[in-house]
Amino acid sequence: MRKRTKVSVAVVTAVVAALIGTSVLILNRNDRRTNRVAAGQDPAVPVVKTDLVETQQVDGTLGYAGTVTVETDRSSIVTWLPQPGDTITRGEHVYDGDNQPVPLLYGKLPFWRELQEGVADGPDVLILERNLRKLGFGGGLTVDDRFTAATAAAVRKWQKARGADRTGGVEVGDVVVLPGAIRVAQVKARTGTRAAGEILTATGVRKQVTVDLPATKSALAVRGSKVTVGLPDGMNASGKVVTVGTTAKAPPGDDGGDDTPTLPVVIALDDPAVTGALDGAPVTVGFRGAVHKGVLAVPVNALLALAEGGFGVQAVRGDGTKWIVAVELGAFADGRVEIKGNGLTAGLKVTVPAP
Repeated sequence: MRKRTKVSVAVVTAVVAALIGTSVLILNRNDRRTNRVAAGQDPAVPVVKTDLVETQQVDGTLGYAGTVTVETDRSSIVTWLPQPGDTITRGEHVYDGDNQPVPLLYGKLPFWRELQEGVADGPDVLILERNLRKLGFGGGLTVDDRFTAATAAAVRKWQKARGADRTGGVEVGDVVVLPGAIRVAQVKARTGTRAAGEILTATGVRKQVTVDLPATKSALAVRGSKVTVGLPDGMNASGKVVTVGTTAKAPPGDDGGDDTPTLPVVIALDDPAVTGALDGAPVTVGFRGAVHKGVLAVPVNALLALAEGGFGVQAVRGDGTKWIVAVELGAFADGRVEIKGNGLTAGLKVTVPAP
């Protein structure tokens, strides 16, 4: 005998009602109607054989990638600062000290020494020369880790173009080196004051979604897997999982809420522009779960709660005769539900209440 999982009909009825946004009609399975379908009555749709992919919805947060703090140990008067929300790219100044622009260069290693002719070869020289080439000042310059006369000449051209002192060298604090473009999050310093310590905090410029995924659902988050992100305006955006944390963390505080450990998951949006002007907002992330292949399915709102318990669908013959078929429910996905029951076949039509 096939074993059935017992589920409260009241609970499932409430879930189904929530899914279709209405109450669920309760009928007796022996309720047979021989009248033909008339104009204005509920339409009928066929039972289909299809693959259903379960999704699980998890709360997430839309924001920007990464966080970085720009600091200085040089004693200079701050003469210009950007505003929160400003985007700063290669060559643009992050702030001005003593009326001298401090530009952004791209690289993974901060400058720790003065760069000038005669300095020992090093990776910081390579970063400087790569940036000079990208900024259009690398004519005749061999991009390597050696600071040559050609490097000094390129630096002077660059300094002249941005109104800086033409020294031909770069001192510690003359530039800010970060992996890429930044978006200003918060300005810490104030113009007219002496720069010391934090100048500003910033993020990356690409929007992303972060999720604290319950560790019990970690199987849902597979790097490279596709997800759907529900935005506050009701629109959906597609994305994929790019990083999955490997160390679970406990939820903060002890407020009596869910104490399930979570894993940090980062999602990249396929088209960040779909989020519009939103800088940060709560979102809902749909992770793909189990795939049910070749199952019979109907729209969720085709289900009827039976008076004697369980669920059914109202089948319709070609001549308009209707009868109730008791069904077992399987997976829910994309507004449809998997059903099993005696006499169910693909193509059989069932009624769906008009909205």
